[in-house]
Amino acid sequence: MEITTKSDFKNNIDQYIKQVCNDAETLIINDEEGKNVVVISLDEYNALQSTEHELSSKANKQRLDDAIANYNNDNGFEKELVVE
Repeated sequence: MEITTKSDFKNNIDQYIKQVCNDAETLIINDEEGKNVVVISLDEYNALQSTEHELSSKANKQRLDDAIANYNNDNGFEKELVVE
């Protein structure tokens, strides 16, 4: 995570956008008035949205928790991936 000022961000916007996108870096832009902003890549945003969706249902959350518990207790299994 990197923190910068609004004026520094404006002066170096191309550099910061490349850094956020290429390094999956989170950037916080501090504003003099305390109105701070977080900048993340679209890929990172989509991943967060997907995770939120998966955990929005109690049933989905319970299935994921059960699967993680099984894996952690060596009750997991291997399955061959099908590549098309």
